[in-house]
Amino acid sequence: MRVTVAGLGEMAFDGPVELMELARAYEEKSKYRAACAIVNNNLRELTYTLNEDAEVEFLNLSTEVGMKIYVRTLTFLFIKACHDIFPDCRVHIEHSLGNGLYCEVYRKESLDEEDVEKIEIRMRELVDADIPIKKQKMPTGEAALYFKKMGWEDKVRVLRYRKAPFVNLYELDGLKDYFYGYMLPSTGYLKWFELKFYLPGVILQFPSRSNPVEVAPYREQAKLARVFREAEQWAHILNVADVGALNDFITSGKSGEIIRIAEALHEKKIAQIADTIYENRDKMRLILIAGPSSSGKTTFAQRLMVQLRVNGLRPVSISLDDYFLERDKTPLDEEGKPDFEALEAIDLRLFNQQLTRLIQGREVLLPKFNFHTGKREYQSMPIKIEKDQPIIIEGIHGLNERLTSSIPKENKFKIYVSALTQLSIDNHNRISTTDTRLLRRIVRDSWARSADAKRTIAMWPSVLKGAEKNIFPYQEEADAIFNSAMVYELAVLKKYAEPLLEKIKSSDPEYITAKHLLKFLDYFVPIIDERDIPLTSIIREFIGGSCFR
Repeated sequence: MRVTVAGLGEMAFDGPVELMELARAYEEKSKYRAACAIVNNNLRELTYTLNEDAEVEFLNLSTEVGMKIYVRTLTFLFIKACHDIFPDCRVHIEHSLGNGLYCEVYRKESLDEEDVEKIEIRMRELVDADIPIKKQKMPTGEAALYFKKMGWEDKVRVLRYRKAPFVNLYELDGLKDYFYGYMLPSTGYLKWFELKFYLPGVILQFPSRSNPVEVAPYREQAKLARVFREAEQWAHILNVADVGALNDFITSGKSGEIIRIAEALHEKKIAQIADTIYENRDKMRLILIAGPSSSGKTTFAQRLMVQLRVNGLRPVSISLDDYFLERDKTPLDEEGKPDFEALEAIDLRLFNQQLTRLIQGREVLLPKFNFHTGKREYQSMPIKIEKDQPIIIEGIHGLNERLTSSIPKENKFKIYVSALTQLSIDNHNRISTTDTRLLRRIVRDSWARSADAKRTIAMWPSVLKGAEKNIFPYQEEADAIFNSAMVYELAVLKKYAEPLLEKIKSSDPEYITAKHLLKFLDYFVPIIDERDIPLTSIIREFIGGSCFR
């Protein structure tokens, strides 16, 4: 048997060989430990055994996939330690926060700092013991019975809709659990973590991909934390905290009820933001809207304009894209390619100059960027605004103070828009906001931009890189945060996304991501009837039929 390992070359073996054995040779040359491997274009755990010729590429903790596996295994370690210290507790892995994961531990008494210290001590004991994490295949019905005895009804609900006759469980020192995704082979891999008491729960801190052998420093995100708490309250209002509960509503014919309440909650939140702007209308002249790709900024901006008009204001919209520097003056990235997402790609001097003039009530001849020629042109008619006309600007740099440096802060209202998913697969398996946004974009790109899923997935890493550099660092600068996630949306996106993902071939580099997303969508019962989804809905921006398009 011949095995070609990226970075090591070709090796010959007389019989089967486990990836962990090859990983030792890889780690002698690599800066970081391996977390998993790509074997013949399929993602495999380190416990996987090779039985035939293969091409192998190890992924360490500096990769997105590798770090996800590390964090997933770390959550299992955390859950195990919690149950060792508090046998009757319930652990909820909630959401990302402050370079970590916010979790809650439910028991008779509230969690305190001393409890968190006990959990961390137990986690380190388990890491020092280097206990194997074993994977076992179990009949789905038998697994459901096991979780029912544990009192984990959330997992029972999820398994009720699993089509496969068997599911894979992981076992750590006697505790069995079900996870969506792969694990590391043993607790000894989990050397880098810290726990931080964060009332009423705890933040599980871990390394970043840029430095995977050191715990990332905690970053306070109080505004984001409040939005996540609000999302949790919304889930309680809807009585849909996990996928199993959503599936129950859909199969019982009550999806319309969920859609109407979720949409009403959105409208209420947008109206509240509009009311805040109206109450401060004498000084808030500039409304800046920013958010990562596929967060629903366009629909949000249109709905906000409607609500502002209800309040008697007459907003005008200016496109940041029209202030691009001419193509030959665009700054270059580290690879020598034009960096259109850099703040320096915008003519900041002209932009601030014209905003100042508009706010002062003077006439301005707005630019119009010609994307075909890469040149700036100008509109034929000048524009002038009155005091009851706030200016709405949507763009990725909206939260960056440098964009509008000449405008006083008291004259600006910044809004951050993102799909901060309020749904989870179960209490131990959160749904990634990134996965939700990627699925939104795959569906929209297929009909709006004639781009297939392969192309969208291929460009997604650069999209994420741009967001990490230009958007996420400024989240806490926002005066308001709007959560554009819809609790029902993945059940709607499912029927659109699956056929697009299934077209990606097993030999394509994008196949691993496509396979991951298809497995994820398999948890959902689809919503077929879309009549209850209003034409103003954010989800319409992605599936089509929006009245704003």
